[in-house]
Amino acid sequence: MNIGIVCYPTFGGSGVVATELAKVLAAKGHKIHVLSYAKPARLETLDSNIFYHEVAINAYPLFEYPPYALALATQMVNLIEYEQLDLLHVHYALPHATSAYLAKQIMADKGINVPVVTTLHGTDITLVGSDPSYKHVVEFSINKSDGVTAVSEYLKQETFDRFDISSDIKVIPNFIDLDRFQKSNKSHFKKAICPEDEKVIVHVSNFRKVKRVPEVVSIFNRVLKQGIKAKLLLVGDGPDRQKAEQQCRDLGICEHVRFLGKLEQVEEVLSIADLFLIPSGSETFGLAALEAMSCSVPVISSDIGGLPEVNIQGETGFLCALDDIDCMAKHAVEILSNEKLHATMSKNARAQAERFNQDVVVNEYEQYYKEVSEQLQEKTAVSKA
Repeated sequence: MNIGIVCYPTFGGSGVVATELAKVLAAKGHKIHVLSYAKPARLETLDSNIFYHEVAINAYPLFEYPPYALALATQMVNLIEYEQLDLLHVHYALPHATSAYLAKQIMADKGINVPVVTTLHGTDITLVGSDPSYKHVVEFSINKSDGVTAVSEYLKQETFDRFDISSDIKVIPNFIDLDRFQKSNKSHFKKAICPEDEKVIVHVSNFRKVKRVPEVVSIFNRVLKQGIKAKLLLVGDGPDRQKAEQQCRDLGICEHVRFLGKLEQVEEVLSIADLFLIPSGSETFGLAALEAMSCSVPVISSDIGGLPEVNIQGETGFLCALDDIDCMAKHAVEILSNEKLHATMSKNARAQAERFNQDVVVNEYEQYYKEVSEQLQEKTAVSKA
């Protein structure tokens, strides 16, 4: 198939999933056209079947805020017409699904009807989409999509609860490259960071308030107070980094904490991790947790959103109530001080990650593309009859 994939270029989950999906589909022989306002963070490899198209936004004195949604719709029209797309797959509802609807209407006047699949990822429903300024547009755009997917059962239900949705929503979870994300021998790396054979606790995020990075530091401080020799590695960057750094100074634990910034090869850090912390206030899936689990790392997380669908209580790690740092610290100490428990949870974590094998999940997308395309063809035939 000739497929257009629209996403944000940032390190967030929706951009990562869209880019990884593009790469796997291209490897399977599909021609993929990636649209975004900048090159996606994980689109780092060259592939003869992947074509990147940057959405140019011209600035005019008339516009205080350049109309990205219109520029995107125009680029979609160009690709549908000149690259002869078979399907357009947009990740994140706003404004991608809205722009896709506009492009679809423009092409309909030319006798071309390309199916549009919209994948919902999280804050496009729970935060941005629920804003009264955008709610009706998001609702309309979802209902006008030819196919809709959500990355978790939780997100599917949230969408139905928050919007008047007339179409079905298919759950296709996020996925993992099991070959890339697997525990590898990085003993030299661990020795450099942990000269006294300390345990390694890792957190990966964009350091936004919802990720609760200061709570990660508080949990780690409690672990240290229980006599566990450990290091905390914080991967990522964002608004709460300075707050977390100051917290480390106030607690006097800076020598045990390292801020690594944004890293492309996060699996190298996960390979030396003994425990992964994700106390988020909102996670519709928990891709960072899945990546850790694929590297055989037990996870301690909050019990909100889609996290219970990924991190299985008592098997791959532990779930605690939101903001219950005492619970998280207690279980962290339990895992790090019990070698047998740690070994069992590490094995279970990898086994759970294998359920989200990218080959299996991408096959689901391919089958869904086929179903949506056939359904649209049938509708078109009926309307012409």
